[in-house]
Amino acid sequence: MGLQSCTFRFSPFSILRPFSKPYKIPAALTPLPGRFLYLRCSSRSPLLARALSSAAAAAAPQPTTTNPAAASDPDEHKILKAPQWKAAIDFKWIRENKEAVAANIKNRNSTANLDLVLELYDKLLNVQKIAGSRKASCREKCKNLKDGLVTLEEDLVKLTDELQLEAQCVPNMTHPDVPIGGEDCSTVRKMVGKPREFSFSIKDHVQLGKDLELFDFDAASEVSGSKFYYLKNEAVLLEMGLVNWAVSEVMKRGFTPLTTPEIVRSSVVEKCGFQPRGTNTQVYSIEGSDQCLIGTAEIPVGGIHMDSILAESSLPLKYVAFSHCFRTEAGAAGTATRGLYRVHQFSKVEMFILCRPEESNSFHEELIKIEEDLFSSLGLHFKTMDMATEDLGAPAYRKFDIEAWMPGLGRYGEISSASNCTDYQSRRLGIRYRPDLSMTPKKGKGSSPPTHFVHTLNATACAVPRMIVCLLENFQQEDGSVVVPEPLRPFMGGLDIISYKYK
Repeated sequence: MGLQSCTFRFSPFSILRPFSKPYKIPAALTPLPGRFLYLRCSSRSPLLARALSSAAAAAAPQPTTTNPAAASDPDEHKILKAPQWKAAIDFKWIRENKEAVAANIKNRNSTANLDLVLELYDKLLNVQKIAGSRKASCREKCKNLKDGLVTLEEDLVKLTDELQLEAQCVPNMTHPDVPIGGEDCSTVRKMVGKPREFSFSIKDHVQLGKDLELFDFDAASEVSGSKFYYLKNEAVLLEMGLVNWAVSEVMKRGFTPLTTPEIVRSSVVEKCGFQPRGTNTQVYSIEGSDQCLIGTAEIPVGGIHMDSILAESSLPLKYVAFSHCFRTEAGAAGTATRGLYRVHQFSKVEMFILCRPEESNSFHEELIKIEEDLFSSLGLHFKTMDMATEDLGAPAYRKFDIEAWMPGLGRYGEISSASNCTDYQSRRLGIRYRPDLSMTPKKGKGSSPPTHFVHTLNATACAVPRMIVCLLENFQQEDGSVVVPEPLRPFMGGLDIISYKYK
């Protein structure tokens, strides 16, 4: 096939013409089958060309890839889609710890293709090395050769893009104490309280809500579709009371309150570790735009310091954010999802921390302690779980879930989680901090210490619908009424019991 195309860039260092005869590619630079080859002739004045052997591409098997956007296209003229953003991924560390990364990918049941990531990285290093060693001589040749020399920088960019797309699929590393396996391998860290014993036949929250005129699922289904709901009467006060109570309590621990945008750019969703357009995505994307509805306030709060260098003295930054959340709940079905337990839209109070790396484990413990204190104060029976590797999302280094007893459903149900994401999100969001000068020795006049990536953590203070499920089912009375837990009463106008409207 020879040269597919010639692209010329004029500069003070070169005058170029199209090739009149082919340029021989060194054997060391033979491209990966079906992929582009990349070179750089000059750091100041890069010139562009593409070289890919059709015979080699046809003869060699095409490697598989876990990322459709990064896959080789059978159409040789189709350009690989570039990533909209790039993460500061430590490829050198990944290569030096290949066995640990491979084991982590397996333990988390991830589809990331580590072999392809390392193959692309090694190829990139090889090309950069050769290009660097020939920089001076290549610059001279580019001045004098009448036939012109077209370098392969455009393809170097494409190789970098493909490496990014593949590497972004690699999940965070995992805390050594996290149990390996599926959700059933998760372990109990703590058990609080015990299930309430009822002397009467109990109802689930759906029946309680119907009897007490708290919900309307039927009307919401007609208006919006399944898994939507209207809250009515005391349920409205209960939602508002829960939100204000949770924000108030968390603020006492030094958190700054926020309300957030509920529509964000798709790139911010991706940088936080979510897949807005993947298979079975939980994210609602807005057609014809690059925006999505948020599934959690973690996303807009994570983005508030995007592409920033923070002063070390400002850390930790602690936020408590209220937002509405929207989730597709793709694949969810069955009796475990009925009523308010799994819905498309809900209110939530979220905690978020940015801190120095050495502090993230202790802040993770602080977050789960806050959650446990909140739910204990309401008189709930729950257990804290150390979630197994296959139940961790890509950003999480470790995740603790709290599962509360829901007597009407006859089982425990997740009401909150707390995750330490270490530097997984900050490398993608570009959030760094600069150590204080007083803490680091100066290497020269006017020099400043290098920046480091912060660690990020998130935790649920109150997911309203599931809290309503817990409160109605656990505090129902024999006459069908529901007692309001004492801590919530000041936030509900002093209401202490939810009763029938008509007798």
